[in-house]
Amino acid sequence: MDLLSSLRISSSGLAAQRKRMEAHSSNIANAQTTRTAEGGPYRRKEVVFGSEPARETFSEILEGELSENAQTVHATEVVHSDKVVYKHDPSHPDANSEGYVAMPDINPMVEMANMIEAQRAYESNVTALNVTKQMATKTLEIGRGN
Repeated sequence: MDLLSSLRISSSGLAAQRKRMEAHSSNIANAQTTRTAEGGPYRRKEVVFGSEPARETFSEILEGELSENAQTVHATEVVHSDKVVYKHDPSHPDANSEGYVAMPDINPMVEMANMIEAQRAYESNVTALNVTKQMATKTLEIGRGN
């Protein structure tokens, strides 16, 4: 695997984790939203990841067939949950005739834990990216013949 493949893999991880952070922060921000443009309460978002071989050129494809397969990650889709929690609050403007309000099924503690996990994965990808850059810099210094 060359340096550009390492950079490509790390950057795909950064993009995927950023999308995950966006989904969880949106869930936290809308934990109490009972009315959306689509109608009904806000629906919880969850990002689904997928992988694909980290190859673009013919030589990378050939090398990939001969060695271990490096994979990049990407967010394949954002899934919206259909779960709704009913809370008894007759004074709420969106309450039904029995006094229940349809609320999003979002647990802020779970969302925060998921955000911290995404942050850690993002930081790991940044570290891998920086190490790759340092290796490239050191390689160029060798070529100077100090």
